[in-house]
Amino acid sequence: MNRFVPSNLVVLRRDVLCAASALLEEQVRASQAFSAIAKTLHRVHGELANSLAELAGRADADLTVRQLARRCQTLRTTLALVEQHYQADVVRQRDALRALLAAFNESSKVLAQTLVEKDLLDRHRMVLERVVLSYERVINWLPFIEEVLKEFHAIFPFDLFFVAFAEKHGLTAHLFYPGRPTAAQRSDLEPQLVRELLARLNQPFDAAVDLAVHYLDWTPWFGIATAQCYQLLTEKVPDHRSGLAGILGVGFGTAQPLSAQEQTVIRSLLAILVIVVGSSRALSDTLRELEYFSMHDPLTHLYNRRHFLHMLEYEIGRSERHQHAFSLIMIDLDDFKEINDTYGHPAGDLALTELANVLQAQVRQGDLACRIGGDEFILLLPETPLEGAKALARKLCDRLRAHRYFYQGTSFHVTCSLGIVSYPQDGKSVHELLAHADLAAYEAKRRGKDEICAYDDLKTRRTGGALTRDSLAEQRSEVEALREALAERRIVPFFQPIVDMASGQVVAFEVLARLIPSVGDPIPAGRFITVIEKYGLGRELDRQIIAAALAALRDFPGEKPTLFLNLSVQEIQNRNVLGFAARLCHQWGLDPGRIVFELLERHAVDDLEKMRQFIRQLRKRGFRFALDDFGSGYNSLHYLRELELDFVKIDGAFVRGMQTSRIDEALVRNLSNLCADLGMQTVAEFVENDEMFAMLQKMGITHAQGYYLGLPLPRLPVVESPPRTGSP
Repeated sequence: MNRFVPSNLVVLRRDVLCAASALLEEQVRASQAFSAIAKTLHRVHGELANSLAELAGRADADLTVRQLARRCQTLRTTLALVEQHYQADVVRQRDALRALLAAFNESSKVLAQTLVEKDLLDRHRMVLERVVLSYERVINWLPFIEEVLKEFHAIFPFDLFFVAFAEKHGLTAHLFYPGRPTAAQRSDLEPQLVRELLARLNQPFDAAVDLAVHYLDWTPWFGIATAQCYQLLTEKVPDHRSGLAGILGVGFGTAQPLSAQEQTVIRSLLAILVIVVGSSRALSDTLRELEYFSMHDPLTHLYNRRHFLHMLEYEIGRSERHQHAFSLIMIDLDDFKEINDTYGHPAGDLALTELANVLQAQVRQGDLACRIGGDEFILLLPETPLEGAKALARKLCDRLRAHRYFYQGTSFHVTCSLGIVSYPQDGKSVHELLAHADLAAYEAKRRGKDEICAYDDLKTRRTGGALTRDSLAEQRSEVEALREALAERRIVPFFQPIVDMASGQVVAFEVLARLIPSVGDPIPAGRFITVIEKYGLGRELDRQIIAAALAALRDFPGEKPTLFLNLSVQEIQNRNVLGFAARLCHQWGLDPGRIVFELLERHAVDDLEKMRQFIRQLRKRGFRFALDDFGSGYNSLHYLRELELDFVKIDGAFVRGMQTSRIDEALVRNLSNLCADLGMQTVAEFVENDEMFAMLQKMGITHAQGYYLGLPLPRLPVVESPPRTGSP
């Protein structure tokens, strides 16, 4: 009998079958009694019929005897018909009863199946109600599995349950017994089970096996007697990242094979356990990864900033209690952006990973290597004074300088700037130590990169332009003030006249940026342009100055003068502002030939080919080009040969020195002649008096500007010829 059929249904079916059997038995007995009576009637009738036949055969037989003989014959025929009909009724009743029993039996089976399915649904629901995953259950999934197995065992009393996973080191298996088998039973069962699991998971037969046995102690164990008489039903536990991750199943001892219904029940419950075990394993792996990456950098696998700050806080407290010193080494890669731009970000990732490996190889056990930013690393060196940190820094600097990185057939080197701080002399808090380490690394980079700087050196060496924490704070304050000024449109254009030396007329203006403070006089660009470019504000400054200057040119009455506009380093690298200027010229009907963009000679040094393309694009749009501060660099003549220039602005230092230095005078005169031969116009800066103006006229300089010729003004003025005594 199926073990899942409800017991009350079994009793009902048994009672009905017993009652039907009794009816059949009663019918058989009645049929037998009728047959006996019919037999007796036939016998008596036969005897009577024979006697009447003899009497009727005599000659003296009267009419009555003959009539009785004929009636007796009729009675015989009637008895045969009665018996025949009776037997037919018996057969019909028996067949009807059997059909009724068959229909009842089938109905009882259908009812039993329906009740089993309903019961299974109810029990499945109860099991599923237990399957509520939480962090605690995921981390401790074995006790959770035991809870679910108890519900499973109530539905189907298995004799063992197992979960096995193919791990890197071999097979990990958990075996659950509802009761406690003997040692002999275990030694007979478990080796064969392990061999079967290895085979099903495609593992070598000699793989290492980690078998954990769990006794649930729900019932006495009367299950599998020998390994030869148990049956297994299994389901795979999938892992979407690596294919088949494991297997789970149940085993039990039975003399009869499982029915289809029993297998369906078991597999449906195993499917629930697959969800439980698979989800628990997947979530457990995910939580382990999350926990790992909450403390580690995903690229280099060094500790991350979060863990570093936690350990630094701990080390400060420990060193304070035990009166120990410790040190930090900040490591900042030099020109790392160029690696990404030149070779691509995969090459940059390779460099970061290999650098992390170098750091790990050089530090001691107990030191902490961390990646705290894109190209920033830091070492925490417990119980290490400043001199020890300096020795390690020198070793690291040499090792990193010599290390060659290989990527797709190319090789390159990366240097680092290192900053060192030591507790407690350089700071006693997390904020102080990190700020001072960052400052020391910044100073190492400022000194020329591939350098080492200890914060202690900054404290004792305040000259030579070394940055201090206060100076950095002032710079940060300044940049925020500049951001605010840009947002409020308080950096505006001023216009300084440029005079044509032949006519003496003002023909152009250089556009100079001025910061309008809330109190005081306008601040010239020289006071803030370095901070603007360092913090990437140059592009926004260019847009505002160009827009305001072109608007002033649009509103200028009469013939439009030429404007000389400076471009920042950022605009050389990203020419969006040029498109902006072209759109404004088109929108306001301005001639692009009235716009001359100035570039400092030192800006052109970085990438001559890019500069050549940049100038070519300018000229195609109609703009003109000037090279500012010519002569202040080392490759001035080279630029004259390679770049298509319209104007060359001679560095004011040479112009200012002409009156007292024969060398400066000769340089300016020869530069003027050279530019004239090349078809380029010249602009002399810093013209301060009439004598200087006259000297420049004789040298053939085409244009001049300076405070003697005109001060920068907040509007485009309509001016006459500037006052001077020299000849035009």
